[in-house]
Amino acid sequence: MIKSVLRKLEHHHLLSTAETQALAEAIARPRYVKPHEDLVSRGDSPGRVTLLLDGFATRYKTLEDGRRQILGLLVPGDFCDLHSAVLGRMDHSIATVSPATVATMRADVVEQLSTRHSSLAHALLWCTLIDDAITREWVVNLGRRTAYERTAHFFCEIHARLAAVGLSRGSSCRLPLTQTELGETLGISTVHVNRTLQELRRKGLVTIRGGELTIHDHDQLMADALFDPDYLYALGQKHPPTRNAANG
Repeated sequence: MIKSVLRKLEHHHLLSTAETQALAEAIARPRYVKPHEDLVSRGDSPGRVTLLLDGFATRYKTLEDGRRQILGLLVPGDFCDLHSAVLGRMDHSIATVSPATVATMRADVVEQLSTRHSSLAHALLWCTLIDDAITREWVVNLGRRTAYERTAHFFCEIHARLAAVGLSRGSSCRLPLTQTELGETLGISTVHVNRTLQELRRKGLVTIRGGELTIHDHDQLMADALFDPDYLYALGQKHPPTRNAANG
């Protein structure tokens, strides 16, 4: 059940057998979570870190008048709240958007693993830095790209992230977001989402059907989105994994 987590971690460092075993033993028994349930809420001090093993979840904040902004999409293999092991309190909420399987690790155990296993510590830090890089790109999306560009960019990113953990199928991947959730992600109205999706279909670039995204012309979609995957170090293309001889 932790294959997606290991796939992501090992884009940075190939973990030793001892590190892999220590990580597996530290993860609590996985549990099923229904769609649209909060895994952690803003203000919580969870004392544990949540891993998304299957399904999709979102980071979000809601204004006092009920308007919601989705801050990030979490895919299988992601640590939902790794920063909470250090900060101790959540400044945003995390909720599932599909049926999901999650597991947890106690925050103090995460600290112990990081102290005892240097490669694992680097890999966990790397995950946090990747999350930060994605957040910066989302800021650029919302601040500078047009609605069409940011939609195309989002599709390119999600496909790349799922491919990195072995969860794409050629040009297709799961994307179980409603048009309302896409609007909350992209900072546009549901009507504008619908028009943008129609334009992408009309150009023969993308279709979404039954929670599945299919990209028909990846090169053109990347060009339209001004998409440069460099910020997704998780792809591991420019910096292949290295094995630390002192692992374990």
